[in-house]
Amino acid sequence: MRRPIVAIDGPAASGKSTTARLVAERLGYRWVDTGAMYRALALKVVREGIKPWEEGRLREMLGRTEVRLEEGDGGLRVLLDGEDVTELVRSPEVTRAVSWVCALPFVREAMVQLQRRMAAGGGVVMEGRDIGTIVVPDAEVKVFLDADVRERARRRWRELREKGMDVSLEDVERELEERDRKDSAREHSPLRRAPDAILVDTTNLSVEEQVERIVRMVKAYVQAAGKGSL
Repeated sequence: MRRPIVAIDGPAASGKSTTARLVAERLGYRWVDTGAMYRALALKVVREGIKPWEEGRLREMLGRTEVRLEEGDGGLRVLLDGEDVTELVRSPEVTRAVSWVCALPFVREAMVQLQRRMAAGGGVVMEGRDIGTIVVPDAEVKVFLDADVRERARRRWRELREKGMDVSLEDVERELEERDRKDSAREHSPLRRAPDAILVDTTNLSVEEQVERIVRMVKAYVQAAGKGSL
């Protein structure tokens, strides 16, 4: 029988990527970071100087753009037209552009179709902002990760500082609050918790505790479904 799909949603810096990656490793599943896919598109938008009102240019760009995720010895790599942009997609410039890029219906439609194909066989941990509500609403295990915005800002700030980016904690927090507002208010595929998703507040949880909770959920589902194996 097909192994389950694990959908992990939540706002920026709630711990989705790290947790999803480690859950996938524990279960032997494939990890799909949908946020990185949208960030790759936003990186190309930034590089080509496309503005929010230039829909025609963006449609044309989308038609000649390939985004892929590949697993290698160094972990998941994000490829944009064959170029490894894994580190570049986390820049502040990309962060500022990604909200309006991924809010466009034609962008989301194209990416959702790709993401659904990636999840079709099961045995996947897919994370993002609309996984359990739009991309794979029939996922067997749904989790919504959240945390206090100040704590999320601290996490993102530390991550950026470790990469040598000179940003202030206050600026990071403001950007997160603005991203939350845009993601929750957008008309298409807004950030929201699916009715059947289990809420996990990560504010005071270690990464190990987050991972353990989700792995237990998957094991419980498999046992209850009588599948016998992960």
